[in-house]
Amino acid sequence: MKDSISSLNYFTIERSINWFEQKHRQTARTLLLYEESIASSDHTFSLEHVHDVSYRPFSNGTGLFYLHTNRGVFTFGVNENPNEFIQSYKRLKGDPFAF
Repeated sequence: MKDSISSLNYFTIERSINWFEQKHRQTARTLLLYEESIASSDHTFSLEHVHDVSYRPFSNGTGLFYLHTNRGVFTFGVNENPNEFIQSYKRLKGDPFAF
C-alpha cells in the first residue's frame, strides 16, 4: 500500500437509547490523503471526484471538516484544525495559492 501524504484524525459518535438512558460512544478514526484518493474508515473517494474541502470551527475547540464530492458532502467531526490536510489537498489539486 502507498504511503499517505497527509492524515486527519476525526471522530464518529454512535448514539443508543436503552429504556430511559441515552448513551454516546465516540470512536477515533483517521482520514488519509493519498496521491489519487482520500480514504475514511467507510469510504474511499477518488481525487477526481472531490470538488473541495472546507472546515467550520466551533467555539468549544471542535469543528466539522467537509469533503465536497460528486456523491454529496461528507462531514467529519474533528478536534484539531485541519489546515495542514487542506493545504496538502490543494497542492495535489494544483491550486496556485496553496502554500
